[in-house]
Amino acid sequence: MNNQRIRFLANRKRWYIMSIITVMATFTTGCYYDKEELLYPNSAVDCSTVSATYAKVQSILTNKCNNCHSARNAAGGVVLETYDQVKAHAGRINQRAIVEKTMPPTAALATEEIAILKCWISSGTPNN
Repeated sequence: MNNQRIRFLANRKRWYIMSIITVMATFTTGCYYDKEELLYPNSAVDCSTVSATYAKVQSILTNKCNNCHSARNAAGGVVLETYDQVKAHAGRINQRAIVEKTMPPTAALATEEIAILKCWISSGTPNN
């Protein structure tokens, strides 16, 4: 009887220690995914010094995005050829190209291009 009690207590102690280790590992290695744009959405770009026109946005999209997002390809069902199409997807452009920097998939946009897109979107996506 005494051996059974000792084994029970040892297993209980082992279970208790493993539980503590699991909880500590979860809290110390949990998701830590801070992006400056998510924490401070209007930081690092002074839009008063950036000339953000649709003509410049269209140039960026033509050079960097339309290989995949044209009427011919329409990757993800997104076409970015006309002003109305670009305006309709401005939120998604902001998220994928500016915040996550996952578009274009080959390489992130240059800082100047990101500033133009960010300022154009934050100014209400004017057709200028």
